[in-house]
Amino acid sequence: MANFFIYFIVFTFGACIGSFLNVVIYRLPAKISLISPPSRCPKCLHPLGTTENVPVFGWLWLQGKCRWCQTPISARYPFIEALTGGLFVLVFLQLGFTWLSLGYVIFISWLLALAWIDLDTMTLPNSLTQSGLVIGLIWQCWLGLADNHIIGGINFLFQGILAGVVGIWLFDAILILGSLAFGKPAMGGGDPKLAAMIGVWLGWQGILITSFLACFFGTIIGVTAIALKLLPQGKPMPFGPFLVLGAISTMFAGEWLLSSYLQYMGL
Repeated sequence: MANFFIYFIVFTFGACIGSFLNVVIYRLPAKISLISPPSRCPKCLHPLGTTENVPVFGWLWLQGKCRWCQTPISARYPFIEALTGGLFVLVFLQLGFTWLSLGYVIFISWLLALAWIDLDTMTLPNSLTQSGLVIGLIWQCWLGLADNHIIGGINFLFQGILAGVVGIWLFDAILILGSLAFGKPAMGGGDPKLAAMIGVWLGWQGILITSFLACFFGTIIGVTAIALKLLPQGKPMPFGPFLVLGAISTMFAGEWLLSSYLQYMGL
């Protein structure tokens, strides 16, 4: 019972972070302040009350509609809140209450915001990729300091920088070669920056696994969407969400995937 209560608190905290992510996803591309005005209906502009702002349950309480003008409220809002809370719980279930867990929930928050902004606008804001990269380097340095004081901090920081360079060089190469092969940009300019951010957090092995998974997920989902006529052939598809999906998969199963591959190759 005690464990259930603890993880319920973790889920609730994650859902609250997810609620703020909804604000970031909507307002950051529109260049609206994240603080003011407070949350409100986008149509009638009526501010949301205290009970209406409760993550997940507020949407259920309103039955998916604005209380004042009855405009439908997208189910994406409670979905992002519940997804964030669920991922937070998974992190702490897998890693316990450690510095690594704290860093990963911060990382997940950045990833989710970037994925949905890319889905909405086909852009990955520099303000998020750059701040995520800097926070990742600070976190790596802190892990190193906690592990082996100054030497560990320098070592972890160097490894983070190296992994970030691997990420941005890898995707810059894909961008250049893909553009030459197809005669048009193969991906957006923000994807290499996102890859660098992911590399800083997950290491050079992590960014390689993430890249493979992102291409795998992107191919499967893209081909399926075209076959079902959900995506017109030739229409660009954001790659950021697949990088995010690959990064989150690597966080939870990267070591298992790598060891399974090495075992399969007899290494």
